[in-house]
Amino acid sequence: GNIISMDLEAGQVYIKNPSKPEDDRGFTFDAVYDEKTIQRNFYEESCFSLIESVLEGFNGTIFAYGQTGCGKSFTMQGPTNGPEELKGVIPNACSHVFEAIKASKDVEFLVRCAYLEIYQEEIKDLLADPKKIGKDKVKCEIKEDPDKGVFVKGLTEMVVENEADLNKMLDKGQANRTVAATAMNAESSRSHSIFTVIVEASSTDETGRENIRAGKLNLVDLAGSERQKKTGASGDLLRE
Repeated sequence: GNIISMDLEAGQVYIKNPSKPEDDRGFTFDAVYDEKTIQRNFYEESCFSLIESVLEGFNGTIFAYGQTGCGKSFTMQGPTNGPEELKGVIPNACSHVFEAIKASKDVEFLVRCAYLEIYQEEIKDLLADPKKIGKDKVKCEIKEDPDKGVFVKGLTEMVVENEADLNKMLDKGQANRTVAATAMNAESSRSHSIFTVIVEASSTDETGRENIRAGKLNLVDLAGSERQKKTGASGDLLRE
């Protein structure tokens, strides 16, 4: 039987101990979603307002954390070429950004994106073309700057005009990701990936002064967080 039950209204998750009912545990969250949850509903309830904040010039991050095979990439990406209702957080966020831009008046927008992977403590630029710039240049370093804080030096930022452009960059980065099989999942992402969308908005106030605001959205798909003995990993895979 199922030892986990959820109360979606109360935002609670209960874990049962079949041998000792008095040891049952309950945990309360801002929101919980069960296996019947529709991807779009999850996005509308838990992600929509954060994307709206990014469009207003704030920074925001959405990330998925959990063990291999629990559905992190499905939640963040959704299946490739799957039906509309199975689209994950990242494609929904991309649609949201450009729909909001289309609907806005008297504001000029510039949208850029970057995509990186952290694999065995190395940062790889997923949008760089190794054929053009050489394989060494694909690796990046983290730097700190007193004005802009922590940043990745030399990370490719691509200007995108529309949702199709943004999805193209997403597909390009996905194709460059490091994937390896473990005993828990044949297509497991063994790396963390961060897809960043930077939205700059320029508007003119009544006095004719130009105002520019910029918001950065980080969409993160973390590698599996399980213990090594469950995955049957060894050698390079274990180091990951």
